[in-house]
Amino acid sequence: MGIFSFLKGAGKKVAKGEAAKPSEDDLLAEIRALGLKADGLKLDVDGDTVKLSGDAASQEEKEKIILAVGNVEGIAAVEDSVPGTEPRFHEVRKGDTLWAIAEKTLGNGARYTEIFEANKPMLSHPDKIYPGQVLRIPQDTTA
Repeated sequence: MGIFSFLKGAGKKVAKGEAAKPSEDDLLAEIRALGLKADGLKLDVDGDTVKLSGDAASQEEKEKIILAVGNVEGIAAVEDSVPGTEPRFHEVRKGDTLWAIAEKTLGNGARYTEIFEANKPMLSHPDKIYPGQVLRIPQDTTA
């Protein structure tokens, strides 16, 4: 549980019309389009913040939904009150690659595929990341 910050001016544009503010319906449509399951979850959009509550199908699903809605243009924060462990995220910086992120967060650049897999379906290719994007870092089970 916590509040996670996102770059409000970056991300996928899902809002309809001229308003840059995505609605709850826009965000739910994005979640469904990604094939994620939001059953049992409630999303409330309050300005540029999404408040997520209820119960998630799994910890992985919860983390992916946080990223799916947070990495939308016009969203600056996701407030998570869904039960579960604290997610581990990384904000992409200029010049970052998944290899460099894996070295920094998982201790081995060759583990970049784990980060790529942990962020599917939001990521379609390991080289398609952008500054300001927030990525899910899988919990290290080798420690």
